[in-house]
Amino acid sequence: MASSATPSSLMLSYTTSSVLPQDLNPSSLSFRPNLRFFNCSKAFSIYPVLLNRRDRKSSNWVDVSSASPVLVAALAAEAEVAEAVEQEEAVAEGEAAGVTPPTKPKKGKAALPLKRDRGRSKRFLEIQNLRENKKEYNLKNAISLLKQMARTKFVETAEAHFRLNIDPKYNDQQLRATVNLPKGTGQTVRVAVLTQGEKFDEAKNAGADLIGGEDLISQIKGGFMEFDKLIATPDMMPKVAQLGKILGPRGLMPNPKAGTVTTNLPQAIEEFKKGKIEYRADKTGIVHLPFGKADFSEEDLLVNLLAAVKSVEANKPSGAKGVYWKSAHICSSMGPSIRLNIKEMLDYKPPSNV
Repeated sequence: MASSATPSSLMLSYTTSSVLPQDLNPSSLSFRPNLRFFNCSKAFSIYPVLLNRRDRKSSNWVDVSSASPVLVAALAAEAEVAEAVEQEEAVAEGEAAGVTPPTKPKKGKAALPLKRDRGRSKRFLEIQNLRENKKEYNLKNAISLLKQMARTKFVETAEAHFRLNIDPKYNDQQLRATVNLPKGTGQTVRVAVLTQGEKFDEAKNAGADLIGGEDLISQIKGGFMEFDKLIATPDMMPKVAQLGKILGPRGLMPNPKAGTVTTNLPQAIEEFKKGKIEYRADKTGIVHLPFGKADFSEEDLLVNLLAAVKSVEANKPSGAKGVYWKSAHICSSMGPSIRLNIKEMLDYKPPSNV
């Protein structure tokens, strides 16, 4: 006796099967272990075994604990076929109706389209909506927007980030310089001076916070770092060289390009106290520098930002080719970036009263 053509019924017979009962063993049959009760809607007879689907919604439970392996396999196979047919019918009906199965809507941060925004704070996501993404702002609007975005409990720093068309791995494309911010940085700068002889009195009268020679070098070796800028006279540089591994990673190593190796101590101390900062391009050609505090007036921030832009433009490396400025952004310490219009930034002329 052959099996029925429709998948909804399964007919098995011992007489026509080429497989002998003694050749069957439970391990060779594909049915789930520990199957004791099976919810089946089929009526079957033993000779031959005829499984015929009647009502899918009925709940007739059949005890198969003492049934033969062939019978258990038949029941399991019929259930799998029935489930597959139901799924195919449901998919076919959905396609025919043009309706896709509904998906569970995402909630909260998981619903955000950009993956990087899913780890942001609620405060950041709120202030991020204040600016249009990828829009280029002029200087006045950008600074006004920066002040609106600074909503933390502390006074945030105003930062500028310039992406330049340079590759610092080449010597003629490296950028390292200083700029005097006319309105200051808004921070109290502690200046330490390494000198000897008569320069002690000059540094003290100029307002240096720490003054020393070999004794200060020994303290730095021991971990003393209670200063923001370290200025040294040229005659102390051979002794300062041994501090390279300590001061270098912190950006405190005296350097002539940064103006921290000089014989004119009063001028250097005064400039750093008033707001002189050092900047350099990182390995990707981006310059990061602060130009004030978020509680500065818009006019003061504008003056400082223009001074920084002019300094970066004036110190353009000789090996830089093509378009020098790629992009320019400003932001607060804890806020999103605001893209600047480079042409307007370079051509901007402040009012006479600023």
